[in-house]
Amino acid sequence: MAGPSHVRAADVLGRVTLVTGKEEFLNERTVSAVRQAVRGHDADAELAETMASELSLATLGEMAAPSLFSTIRCVVVRGLENLPDESVDGLLAYAAAPVEDVALVLVHGGGPKGSGVLNKLRKLGPVTESKSGDLRASEYPSFVAAEVRSHGSTIDNEAAVALVQAVGQDLRSLAAAADQLTNDFPGQSLSIEKVKQYFGGRAEAKSFAVADAAFSGRREVALEELRWALDAGTAPVLVTSAFAGGARGVARYRSAPRGMREADLAREVGVPPWKLRTLRDQSRGWSDGGIARAIRAVARADADIKGAASDASYTLERLVLTITGLREQR
Repeated sequence: MAGPSHVRAADVLGRVTLVTGKEEFLNERTVSAVRQAVRGHDADAELAETMASELSLATLGEMAAPSLFSTIRCVVVRGLENLPDESVDGLLAYAAAPVEDVALVLVHGGGPKGSGVLNKLRKLGPVTESKSGDLRASEYPSFVAAEVRSHGSTIDNEAAVALVQAVGQDLRSLAAAADQLTNDFPGQSLSIEKVKQYFGGRAEAKSFAVADAAFSGRREVALEELRWALDAGTAPVLVTSAFAGGARGVARYRSAPRGMREADLAREVGVPPWKLRTLRDQSRGWSDGGIARAIRAVARADADIKGAASDASYTLERLVLTITGLREQR
């Protein structure tokens, strides 16, 4: 449940890995695992990435062709649901007989669009599907336990449940919380006391308050909420995770079909119904280009914080200023 435990180069080279499902965190884990397997097999292997909307027979041929520097390649194609009709046959022909030294990863963002291509790909022998389904409420503590085990520690069930209650049902945030706890208590069994020590103040509520204010364009409120959250001990990675969730929510709301019933719209966007009003208000201030730039800004801030290369509070303040600035540029 914590994602691909171990992917070997032999499992992906000369094959096609089809990544499907709406759980973006697990999907990204699969993509990273394939890349790591290829680089582990050949440290000089080339990594390429493109959007399916830009995929033509020529570009697929270029990506799959051996380069001057390395014959081993990992090619990731995202947004498979947006594959142009004229490129479908070419992609299916390649997937039926993949190049031996190339690992091709096709990522489908979920939803019904492009399902015809998915069904045809699934019937091909060289294609392996990695599907992420929505977790049931009862499965989140198990996810936490698996994350903690992957860092060489253990956590009892009561503590895992408490962590889910404190952090919420966002896998990215839960993984970050497990990473932080196991770093601070290396090799120790994680008890409910240790969880409450870090996350007893409902850290995710503080984090989402910052993100909601920023995506609504309320700069001063967002900065005030951020200072309050950090002073209260909220982990910086939970703040960037909340911002990532906020950006995805606005993007999904903007791209959802108009005229849907509220319950269907909430399901399409991936939020509880009560969150729709906030997203409706936020989305009025965003353009597609603005939200794309916001997503990149969040990713940069998250990488900075995890790399520990800069002051986390400065990075987060800069993120708030960037997000509110992008909204004002509309």
